[in-house]
Amino acid sequence: MTWPAEAALGLIVLLGASVQRLAGIGFALVAAPVLVLLLGPGDGVTLSNLAAGAISAIGLAATWRQLRPGAMVPLIAAAACTVPAGSWVAARVPAPHLLLGIGASVSVAVLLVIRGVRVPALRGVGGAVAAGATSGFMNSAAGVGGPAVSLYAVNTGWTAREFVPNAQLYGVVVNALSLTVKGVPHLATPAWLVTAGALTVGTALGHALAGRVAERQARRVVLGLALAGGLATLAKGVSGLL
Repeated sequence: MTWPAEAALGLIVLLGASVQRLAGIGFALVAAPVLVLLLGPGDGVTLSNLAAGAISAIGLAATWRQLRPGAMVPLIAAAACTVPAGSWVAARVPAPHLLLGIGASVSVAVLLVIRGVRVPALRGVGGAVAAGATSGFMNSAAGVGGPAVSLYAVNTGWTAREFVPNAQLYGVVVNALSLTVKGVPHLATPAWLVTAGALTVGTALGHALAGRVAERQARRVVLGLALAGGLATLAKGVSGLL
């Protein structure tokens, strides 16, 4: 990678880490589309999985007492079944088509979360299985498994306090499953160093801002950045087909 690309990589990882530590969600939504543009669909998605899993683990260490493990079992079990399918699709779809799919998926998911769509089917055990299966596939194929879980939480009536620690548990497990199936990204040493440094600084920055920024404002920033990234990735995919 050239130094401007490494600088862009560090900036987007720092931003993604900050917003996830601040809002409890958001690394993949904010960073995955840009990482795909910088590194390509393969390494971009796996780096998003790796970083999101690491940040979720850091957050979980401080919030594990609020976990609802029983509620998460159907979500995680369903996701485990579809992660391999997402990886299989991502490895076989041509890059422009994959960019189109990732961009469209992120954009639509963000719009659904913004509108707080209510779907009666996304309740109870059946809703958990549907959300987990969708999320596992999207996490492995596109690096963005969070929106399906967010929609499940909205339709189940979880509060933000309940959602954050459980989403972090889910993030740790499902990203680990995705990396087990696909392997780690292939980056040069400087890129790894930039990523590690940006994760550390971004997580610390998000923690420092957590008590100063309202949750609703942080959520708006996350979703706005995610929508911009999704649309940019969609445009890149369209240009690759022309």
